[in-house]
Amino acid sequence: MEKRSLSIAGHRTSLALEPEFWIGLEAMAAHKGVTLPQIIEAIDEERSVPNLSSAVRLAVLGWYRERAR
Repeated sequence: MEKRSLSIAGHRTSLALEPEFWIGLEAMAAHKGVTLPQIIEAIDEERSVPNLSSAVRLAVLGWYRERAR
């Protein structure tokens, strides 16, 4: 697990993810032309699960699934 601290929606938070999910999240952000905090904030706003780390993992998985189609 790799833990990073960042600011989203005007507050500091930390997020612990496996390195592979950080890589996927960075790829998503680059593809969409946004920063890492911006993509995490968007995921946070749209999440349907209570845990932000889980929401990020699901978003990365979904993004790769869409790209595989």
